[in-house]
Amino acid sequence: MLMAVVMMLILGAVLGLGLGFADKFLKVEQDKRVDEVTSMLPGYNCGGCGFPGCSGMAEALVSGDMDTIACKPCKAEKKQEIIDYLKNTPGPDGSTIQLKG
Repeated sequence: MLMAVVMMLILGAVLGLGLGFADKFLKVEQDKRVDEVTSMLPGYNCGGCGFPGCSGMAEALVSGDMDTIACKPCKAEKKQEIIDYLKNTPGPDGSTIQLKG
């Protein structure tokens, strides 16, 4: 019985170390502009833009899949703020995004 407990403790420690290393070395870095654009959107998650929520549309804007902001409840001032932010803030690769007004 004692041998089984010791083996389970050793196995747990080895697997825990493996998960710790995997977290450190296999982490996928997300573009920080996605979070910033998401916070600029109204946050209704209505789906009026064709995406499941504001974060989905923010990802599409930052990745360059959209060239205009299709958010219906978003005010014109906020849309312009998002356009200016993406035009002036480079991503991890150093490129900026030009959106239409």
